[in-house]
Amino acid sequence: MKSYLLLLITCLCTHLAWAQADVQKRYQTKLIMADNGSTIDLDAGTFTFTGTLSLEDKKRIVIRGKGIDKTILSFKGQTDGAEGLRVSNAEEIVIENLTVQDSKGDGIKTMNVKGITFRNVKVEWTGPPKAENGGYGLYPVQCDNVVIDKCTAIGASDAGIYVGQSRGIVVKNSKAYHNVAGIEIENSRDADVFDNESYDNTGGILVFDLPDLVQKQGGNVRVFNNYVHDNNLPNFAPAGNIVAGVSDGTGLMILAANGVEVFNNRFIRNQTLGTGIISYLLTERPITDKAYYPFATAISIHDNIYERNPGPASSRGRYNQIFDKILTSGQSVPHIIYDGIADPGTFDKDGNPLPGKRICIRNNKNQSLVNLDAGRQFKNVSFSATPFDCQLEPLKTTTSTR
Repeated sequence: MKSYLLLLITCLCTHLAWAQADVQKRYQTKLIMADNGSTIDLDAGTFTFTGTLSLEDKKRIVIRGKGIDKTILSFKGQTDGAEGLRVSNAEEIVIENLTVQDSKGDGIKTMNVKGITFRNVKVEWTGPPKAENGGYGLYPVQCDNVVIDKCTAIGASDAGIYVGQSRGIVVKNSKAYHNVAGIEIENSRDADVFDNESYDNTGGILVFDLPDLVQKQGGNVRVFNNYVHDNNLPNFAPAGNIVAGVSDGTGLMILAANGVEVFNNRFIRNQTLGTGIISYLLTERPITDKAYYPFATAISIHDNIYERNPGPASSRGRYNQIFDKILTSGQSVPHIIYDGIADPGTFDKDGNPLPGKRICIRNNKNQSLVNLDAGRQFKNVSFSATPFDCQLEPLKTTTSTR
């Protein structure tokens, strides 16, 4: 009887392996052979793939599953390629109603796509958060007209929902948790990030401009109506990664970005930084990109809600070390942190900030802030909000046509 059962189990496993290989071949063939303007329907069920599924040089294609957690594409044990699904050099692509799990690298990467929509998509790594997880969940890069709507990202070792070097971006109605960074907008222009929930990450939302990238500078980024809470997960990014320097307890970090408006958000129980406004110079990384601008300018933080539990900031990361230097015994960590490293070219001859380059902070509930004066070794740390009590022109919307 035992021999019969073992034989039966062996036959079943062999049959399943062949069946899964058949599904991979069938789906990849659909992606290759799809006519422009067609819809690729994926079946309900959990399907295991050993290699990346790829779509290239197509127009007006819809890749549609039967729903989140109904169509599951699993890349656990992937041996060929890094991404789960990759789309490149395409136009007007929609990916919707499916889940991608446990890819070796990025979950879904789209590159050089003019018009990419992710709708009702989940990307996740099913084990505990760890450095070996893929870097990015949703990863559109060098794309135009990006829409991410009703999506979920879990477990990325860099950013769950990431948009880089792109233009015309909407990220809305989405959730990100158990990532190093929940949502990240990097070197991108004209972005609206709103009505999202980012929680239980190391950092909730990041707006970064970094050196050595094709698109040098982002701008016109609006972050509003988001619920950013409890982002106190210990950082598990691989060593050397730029987000490995993000302190757990970070709600929103603006790094060397220009033209950012942050309003009507709830920053709750992020124990280190409610909002940080930081120059790239504070990272102390060398800059070899001569076209790179390392300062944060034209930043408006207004009409947000800040709350934090009593107690110290995280003991991990460099910000705790800074706070130990500047805070007196019993003094609370301010909700808004500005490193104070400013571009001398953004001041007039009398030392006054140029109106269009200012950092303006006003009308926030429970507002407290500190200017670290880090550029002068913290010599004139200030907790006064008066120098930041100003108002910039509202940034233009990118949602009117979405």
